[in-house]
Amino acid sequence: MAITDKIYVKNHRQLASQLEASLPKGAFAGATLDLLFTGDGIANLDSATRDRVLDFAEDFLDCDCDQNPYCGCPERKFTRYLLELRAEGLGPNAIVDVMTDDYMVYAYTGDVRSFLDDSIRTMEAVETLADVDGHPEMADRARQAKRDLSG
Repeated sequence: MAITDKIYVKNHRQLASQLEASLPKGAFAGATLDLLFTGDGIANLDSATRDRVLDFAEDFLDCDCDQNPYCGCPERKFTRYLLELRAEGLGPNAIVDVMTDDYMVYAYTGDVRSFLDDSIRTMEAVETLADVDGHPEMADRARQAKRDLSG
């Protein structure tokens, strides 16, 4: 299961009430993406909430793909966002706090920790394969990414 399947909308019941629409708990669920992408009812949100929802839409739903928002770009952008937070030195608890402050979404700390651990293991595999396959630059990039993720 991808980390984006474990990202949830904070106060989703309150948001659903303000939007007068059914809103799933998952931030990357199809109905949530539809609502954000089309903008239906967003004007009904209080200004602080609306700003965060619009930030989320601008930062993760903005792409030129024909299948947007179902093209996978929002999930890839969010995954990159999480990895960048880790590269800045934030731990799982802080990452959850920042994503909640930035976008009103959250994840369980253990899920973020597992995602980061899986990412480190992936970089170890890339490093090993690049070394074996004779691509020292790629091995160095993977090694550096692993260090950034490891803290």
